Amino acid sequence: MPRIAVFPGSFDPVTKGHESIVLRAIPLFDSVIVAIGNNSSKSYMFPLEKRKEWLRQTFAAHKQVQVEEYSGLTVDFCKSKSAGYILRGIRTPGDYEFESNIAQMNKMMQPSLETIFMLTLPEHTAISSTIVRDILKHGGDAGQFIPSSVVLK
Repeated sequence: MPRIAVFPGSFDPVTKGHESIVLRAIPLFDSVIVAIGNNSSKSYMFPLEKRKEWLRQTFAAHKQVQVEEYSGLTVDFCKSKSAGYILRGIRTPGDYEFESNIAQMNKMMQPSLETIFMLTLPEHTAISSTIVRDILKHGGDAGQFIPSSVVLK
């Protein structure tokens, strides 16, 4: 059975931290699905199609990475893709506390699903989509925090 991991998020926008987690996960799995969660009650800075385009460009050289969108529960999306793993990046102890609770709930809903935590590289620890959006909202240059394939225009 293929080892399929789902890396869920809003990727609003994709950051170098996201890129690093996926690139480091590629050798561990047969396939990594970067899954853009689509929550109609949430407002995003960038449209879904733009986020998909950026992710596809970022991972274009890696055929084992797919970019898809979904709505609803992540465990249901994983089941529909026969994925056995959820991949999550951990930047801080606060991230771990938050993500471990979600992982426990996901495990209760789908016992065969494992959550894999990957620690962010030290140079990416402070980078988050929220901070990048704030930089952009205030006219700052966020280029050093996003993959080189992403052109914010």
